[in-house]
Amino acid sequence: MRERLDLNSPNSDSPSTDTASVPIALPIPQFKGRGTGQRLAHRFERDQREAFDDGWGTLEQRAVEERLAPQTQIIEERAQRILSSNQSPDISFELSINPYRGCEHGCIYCFARPTHSYLNLSPGLDFETRIIAKVNAAERLRAGFMSPAYQPKLLCLGTATDAYQPIERKLGITRALIEVLAEFKHPFSLITKSAGVERDLDLLAPLAAQGLVGVYVSITTLDPVLARILEPRAASPQRRLQAMRRLAEAGVPVGVSVSPLIPFINEPELEQVLEAAAEAGARAAFSIPLRLPWEVAPLFKAWLQQHYPERAERVMARLHEMRGGRDNDPRFGSRMQGEGIWAQLLQQRKRKACARLGLDGQRLPLDLSQFRRLGEQRQGEQANLF
Repeated sequence: MRERLDLNSPNSDSPSTDTASVPIALPIPQFKGRGTGQRLAHRFERDQREAFDDGWGTLEQRAVEERLAPQTQIIEERAQRILSSNQSPDISFELSINPYRGCEHGCIYCFARPTHSYLNLSPGLDFETRIIAKVNAAERLRAGFMSPAYQPKLLCLGTATDAYQPIERKLGITRALIEVLAEFKHPFSLITKSAGVERDLDLLAPLAAQGLVGVYVSITTLDPVLARILEPRAASPQRRLQAMRRLAEAGVPVGVSVSPLIPFINEPELEQVLEAAAEAGARAAFSIPLRLPWEVAPLFKAWLQQHYPERAERVMARLHEMRGGRDNDPRFGSRMQGEGIWAQLLQQRKRKACARLGLDGQRLPLDLSQFRRLGEQRQGEQANLF
């Protein structure tokens, strides 16, 4: 896959000794451990940049710079609020918390990539290398819970970007959030493709005993080779299964997300992944066909051409069958399941496999009735003394 940098010269189709009038084609750089090497322009960008050989080696310098592996940059942010509400009928939770913007896992299919556009950053390489850390997340969550107007709702942690991506080992923002959730006895679910969730078993196991937490582990494929190019910095599939097993052994209810299902790439493994998850202790399962909103579409198509050029046309044709002839269908009611015969077949396969394996298609149950503000907890403790 090559990136064509057209100089828009009116004489570009005719022979010329002027190098500035010749379209320049540079390969899209590939970096170990990154999902994409493209700094794709986002949809709000007003400036257009073109490659130009000024005779001083500009193009050669750019080529050298693009071969250098980019380092991850952490940008600290003090968020005004941390709870995001959800009105979508397609999703089973009402509130979500994302401690980080951007994700170092680098999953090429990530539907959250376009959110970096709002920060004037690229949904491509910037999404993987420029991570926004909400360092005051626990403080804002505590303030939100203390508001008299707040009523407990179904809440999910890490819905857009992974709450246990590598930087969490150092910053501990997710752990601080779980400590606040435990203080208020607020139930929550979390979803991750990181084995880092094991670190917080000392918090999660007691909450699970009270019906206050459920953990979903995302397992897209059992093939380590595919996982390495699809989700380059996430834990290996076997490591995720091990984490799932350890959670289950500690009494934490575990589910599996086989998402996204990509036709002819990981979709043939659906039943095998569900079976492996059930053996590791999963109680519930769900899956979502591939979604390609906004800038995710060109990034994923470039990935297909790079890794599976012989399947690319077939993959996109089948995806279009499920998405009303388009790359993406954002409509409520179809965006999470797709439509048409092939989408129905996927749902049928999942239902039959779950029935055979004893996996529930519903979300892990949580108890909303235990939520208490700190003052209410103290009053209850004092009442128990008499």
